Amino acid sequence: MKVRASLRSLKDKLGAKVVRRRGKTFVINRLNPRWKARQG
Repeated sequence: MKVRASLRSLKDKLGAKVVRRRGKTFVINRLNPRWKARQG
């Protein structure tokens, strides 16, 4: 899957993790929960 540019910019934030669940790509951030994203 091609990863969207918005996910790439979010993954560089402090505390961010890229996770794949059920075929979807998520960016989750425990330190700042506003920075969440989903693709797919």
